[in-house]
Amino acid sequence: MPFNLPGVLVPFHLLINPRLVVPSIVVKDIRQLDFPALYKAGYRGAVFDKDNCLTVPHEDRLIPELAEAWRECRETFGPSNVLIVSNTAGSHLDAGEIEAESVSHHLSTPVLRHTSLKPSYACIKSIRAYFASLPRPIRDEELVVVGDRLLTDVVMANRMSRKASSLSTKSGVDTPEKSTPVEDEGLARPERVGPLAIWTEGLWKRESLALRALERGLLRSAERWVLKPQEAAWRESLQHRFVKPFPAAEEKVVKEGWVRRMVRRFRS
Repeated sequence: MPFNLPGVLVPFHLLINPRLVVPSIVVKDIRQLDFPALYKAGYRGAVFDKDNCLTVPHEDRLIPELAEAWRECRETFGPSNVLIVSNTAGSHLDAGEIEAESVSHHLSTPVLRHTSLKPSYACIKSIRAYFASLPRPIRDEELVVVGDRLLTDVVMANRMSRKASSLSTKSGVDTPEKSTPVEDEGLARPERVGPLAIWTEGLWKRESLALRALERGLLRSAERWVLKPQEAAWRESLQHRFVKPFPAAEEKVVKEGWVRRMVRRFRS
């Protein structure tokens, strides 16, 4: 794993704003996301991490189990409105952009070229520039950001938020800021608006377990000591509206070893 100075500095930022580590939605993997519901709510684009979110770490091919969900995502938002932002593929560490080209080929989705790693503000600037360059530009609050790391993907998404305007929009355009589940359920409107930060907590390959344990500890602390009741209610409403039940897993047939057979016979 490359040295990530912006990521190393995140804990110091959390001392000032611990809410940065709190995702809007938590899922096992992207199969639980209801992409048509997100689009209906006004979201128009998506940013995805690569490793342990779409692919096995250090591989370029989509995880087969995610093929249907990935197809639905691309068809819902449109291929050019889905962007992969990785701290490996497309970064300054990707010599000749070879990995970015490979990932883009296998996932049929553009990969952001950026010189600063997530969750830096320079990387955020590159993401904004990409979505602003589309034929129909996409604003921050029309994005969902999906990733498996709290200190990079979730923090980056929350850094893109801004203070909510006290004046309602009069354009009549259906935007996430106007069509949130909170308004539908009569809950208090959040103080800040921005991308929907989605954390995929499942792992396709175990890695960086100590750092992940630290991330979970920071999240639990923020949820317990910082979040207000109305913020917790807001997150719960998002979870209810945009998350589908996890697909039923096929039962695995485990071959019984001779030790287990002996123990079973002894107990019987």
